[in-house]
Amino acid sequence: QVQLVESGGGLAQAGDSLRLSCATSGQTFNMYNLGWFRQPPGKEREFVASFKWDGTKTYYSDSLKDRFTISRDNAKNTMYLEMKNLNPEDTAVYFCTASEAKYAGSIYYGHYAYWGQGTTVTVSS
Repeated sequence: QVQLVESGGGLAQAGDSLRLSCATSGQTFNMYNLGWFRQPPGKEREFVASFKWDGTKTYYSDSLKDRFTISRDNAKNTMYLEMKNLNPEDTAVYFCTASEAKYAGSIYYGHYAYWGQGTTVTVSS
């Protein structure tokens, strides 16, 4: 059973930074690609960033890579999303997700079989 638990969302002001966390089990951490998607209000879910299952490679949305950084703590089986210089367009529900190894680098949400419950980030201007 793959379980993904996000935390760290909340209210922020434009220009602030925020870090999201995704905790999972050790087995999941080392077997699946782990990533972040987000879903702004009234919009479709979109890819943010991901790790290849072995942690050797990262993938980013071109539009977010300058402000968002993905990282992981192998000892804690936890993945992070550091978001800097937030703006109101970053307001969304952020989901931690996992996919099978063969989908490493995929930006298509349909390739991700496992999802956390989501954490909401609201950025005010």
